[in-house]
Amino acid sequence: MSTLIGNGGLPLDPVGLTGGSRFLRACLKKPTDRPPVWFLRQAGRYMAEYREVRKHHTLVEICKRPDLAAEVTITTAEKLGVDAAIIFADLLLPLEPMGLDFEFVAGEGPMVHHPLRTVEAIDRLRVDRAGQLEYVAAAIEKVAGHFGDAMGMIGFCGAPFTLASYMIEGGSSRNYIFTKQMMYSEPYAWQKLLDKLVTVLVAFCKQQVDGGADVIQIFDSWVGSLSVEDYRDYVLPVTKRLVRAVQELGVPVIYFGVDTASLLPAMRETGADVIGLDWRTPLDEGWKALGYSCAVQGNLDPITLFAPEPILETRVKQVLAQAAGRPGHIFNLGHGIVPGTPVENVQAVVRMVKAFSPMYARKDIVLDSGEVKLG
Repeated sequence: MSTLIGNGGLPLDPVGLTGGSRFLRACLKKPTDRPPVWFLRQAGRYMAEYREVRKHHTLVEICKRPDLAAEVTITTAEKLGVDAAIIFADLLLPLEPMGLDFEFVAGEGPMVHHPLRTVEAIDRLRVDRAGQLEYVAAAIEKVAGHFGDAMGMIGFCGAPFTLASYMIEGGSSRNYIFTKQMMYSEPYAWQKLLDKLVTVLVAFCKQQVDGGADVIQIFDSWVGSLSVEDYRDYVLPVTKRLVRAVQELGVPVIYFGVDTASLLPAMRETGADVIGLDWRTPLDEGWKALGYSCAVQGNLDPITLFAPEPILETRVKQVLAQAAGRPGHIFNLGHGIVPGTPVENVQAVVRMVKAFSPMYARKDIVLDSGEVKLG
């Protein structure tokens, strides 16, 4: 006798997989019937339903109203047919209870009004008001209650380096001059800032897990600006602390950065369950650089979503082929969906992943004798 098994060489559970269980199993590098699929920034301005909400509310207002944040999250996930929903929120929300005001300026992005440039300013940051962020957990609770196990529920936070860079630079940056100056010249101030961020972020993530998040994604959006040496010396230790603290809450962690091909082996040392790959490195090369020791997420170029369907189909198949049916692949983009993206193309990718995945699944057969044959 023989038993067909899943993409990891192990028998699948006898019950059918839901979107939530499929996503969670993939995060833990367990066999699934196909790769789960969701998208970075899947709720955004490219979608008419979101633009309608934005006519009446600012981004921060949506984040702070659990009913609106849940509505945007649920509507998007249902319209796309994905396996996981990521709560609608923003990386910079923890800055406000720490005492650092910011706003979103049209055409320029986030702006911090009083950037941190001295140790005295860092000393004044509060770490005891994370409870002010409970509105994110309340939104997660609404979404998790709506979907149950039908869909994975993702909470998230910014990584210490990325949030510190916003706080020091005052917004987005090309060269991160002030951030790196503090790293190099004021190690006490730098470490104190990172320590305060970790204290707040762990409390913030605990709220989200308590609210029903199955997984926490840690966004290190700007970490690709660092050399390997600087990452190891100034960022890896504190990031590892955050990852481990979140895992101790009982959930897997996805760790994602942009332009990080050179950093992948060091990023693996954080111990994150899943490493997100951007589109600049082929998925198979990125996974190999990680030693196949963790799950991976990615990594279709988000601008491919503007391509004609034949090209889009080719690129989706290439990502699936590079994953080669290994357990632990979560199909996603290599960065977020951009404004103007055709919604129908995003929906088409979901259908393609579901339709084409069997072509690339491993067809291992486990015999009663224990012998393994590859189909």
